[in-house]
Amino acid sequence: MLTGVLRPPGPDPVGGDAVVPQESAPFTRHVRVHRDRGCTVLTLSGEIDIAAAEEIGPCLDRATDRFGARVVIDLSEVDFFDCSGLRLLYRARGRLLERGGELRLVCTDPLTLRILKATGLARLTPPQPTLEAALSQPGAGSGPG
Repeated sequence: MLTGVLRPPGPDPVGGDAVVPQESAPFTRHVRVHRDRGCTVLTLSGEIDIAAAEEIGPCLDRATDRFGARVVIDLSEVDFFDCSGLRLLYRARGRLLERGGELRLVCTDPLTLRILKATGLARLTPPQPTLEAALSQPGAGSGPG
């Protein structure tokens, strides 16, 4: 599992003229990305506000760009979550639905859960209590609701 590795965009050269594309694992102050069981897992951390959203947005867009992508957004390390974070989640969900993909959430923080419930996102994409629960969840979690 790769986390926290930064690579320049584009393929990595391999001997001679052969080129093998490498998927980068973006790492920023507020997001770590890795693959697990066919899902792209984005672990958000710290305060998810407008400044953090600008940093997280491009990583989330890359993760939701593929047809049929399965994405887990883990909010278990989030200390603060405002409407900027909520916008990120709704954008990710919309992009995945357009591409036949799936969004799963991990969240146990009472304040963040209250925001997800008040806005209806918890009904559309029910948060799981652990990353393990989200990864083992059968193909559900981002339906049109």
